[in-house]
Amino acid sequence: MPSDAKFLLLDADDVGQLMEPAKVFDAMKRAFTLHSQREGRVFPVVREQLHTGGVFGIKSGDVSSADLLGFKAAGFWPSNRKVGKEPHQATILLIDPHTGRPLCLIDGNTITTVRTGAAGALGLTLLARPESTSVCIFGTGTQARIQLSFALRYMPMIQRVSYLTVNGQPDDGFEREFGHLCALIHAQDADAAVRESDIVVTATPGGGPLFSAGAVRAGTHLNCVGTDTKGKREIPEGILRRSRLFTDDREQSRSIGEGQWDAECPSIEIGDVLTGNVKVTRALEDITIFDMTGLALQDLVVAEMLWHLATAKGQGTALSWPW
Repeated sequence: MPSDAKFLLLDADDVGQLMEPAKVFDAMKRAFTLHSQREGRVFPVVREQLHTGGVFGIKSGDVSSADLLGFKAAGFWPSNRKVGKEPHQATILLIDPHTGRPLCLIDGNTITTVRTGAAGALGLTLLARPESTSVCIFGTGTQARIQLSFALRYMPMIQRVSYLTVNGQPDDGFEREFGHLCALIHAQDADAAVRESDIVVTATPGGGPLFSAGAVRAGTHLNCVGTDTKGKREIPEGILRRSRLFTDDREQSRSIGEGQWDAECPSIEIGDVLTGNVKVTRALEDITIFDMTGLALQDLVVAEMLWHLATAKGQGTALSWPW
């Protein structure tokens, strides 16, 4: 049978024009709620080292009630830095679950960045003490910047931010971006910066513990962003058992997140907090951790939102895709 089916391409410029932080924040609530209600499925993650020195992964899933199916192929290619390009690369494909035909191919870099920042903000609003005024952030790259941007947007009490760099030197670009929004301090002593902060955000490549367990004081909340592969870690030995651990997905945390370092540590999925399946009361002295490994559902709900927006606005490149 002849078909006038179309296949939509959304490049980085299209995504940038369509993306709105508030809508992505709401999309994260939807993604974690779907996961809690088991309306959205998360399929086993592929995460493999390549002979090129890169890391390649696939995160996929579906939401049957929304006719949503797709995957994100993504990873980390450090050699891209040598040519002035972004080492994190991601591509998202939405597929018609009834026919298997592709619907929309989307540049996933901005989606990954912004949805992770929004998820971090959701973790802060649900788990950090509302009166928190100080943040310690490890890293000044793309993900560190979006985490801090969302934190300042959704935690208006934040006044002081200490940041640490891999080379121990101040980051001029980071200071230009955030110096006018808060009291920004370049810290040299990781333990001292952690000890003096209400919130700690780790947004590094996950090369090893970034601070001492004893530096984390009672009442601190930690958003752990960089550990998303077997063997990675950012937080020190012993801190999980002193804390209340929250995850985006319990099994992913135990296989590729911070939970891999203590697989028996009990945890609560953030979606269960949103839906009320688990009632959480935060004591002032509680140390809370949100282990963010990243769910396919996060990417898919944002991709679906952008696909509908682009279709309504006539944006993107539509290709004839007969079958």
